[in-house]
Amino acid sequence: MMHLYLVRHGIAVDRDDPDCPPDTERPLTPKGMKKTHAAALGLFALGVKPDAVLTSPWLRAAQTAEIFCEVIGFSSSRIVCTDALKGTSTPAELLRQLEKLKAREVVCFGHEPQLHLVICEVLHTRVGIADLKKAGVACLTLERLSPPKGQLLALYPAKTLRLLGK
Repeated sequence: MMHLYLVRHGIAVDRDDPDCPPDTERPLTPKGMKKTHAAALGLFALGVKPDAVLTSPWLRAAQTAEIFCEVIGFSSSRIVCTDALKGTSTPAELLRQLEKLKAREVVCFGHEPQLHLVICEVLHTRVGIADLKKAGVACLTLERLSPPKGQLLALYPAKTLRLLGK
């Protein structure tokens, strides 16, 4: 069985900002970094101790992963950057990547709607389960990865994580 934490990136530079870089290079804002750090303290308070951490190569997700890892005590040098978490990837790509890990507890950093589609794939539903807000976390248990079978244990909006971290 695997515990899987899906984390949406923190608040990034607005796409409508005239100085906004290409989507793959949009960084977290200073406010996004601060709120992401506070949310990471909540995940730490929950006792999350991953065997593996995966992130999208897109800048805002990679920055979010680094902030969370610093807080939970996971070496940033061990973060695996994978195209399976890009905003354009499919749930099947991530599930294949997870299958190779043989880990018991994994934290993944990515984007919406891709993370939500992963939840739907695991739960065998097409119905929108929840809106994963920026720096929010979905916690699932996976009994198996192929075909996927699991349960959604919790959804933690960033605001709730910030409260847990105080």
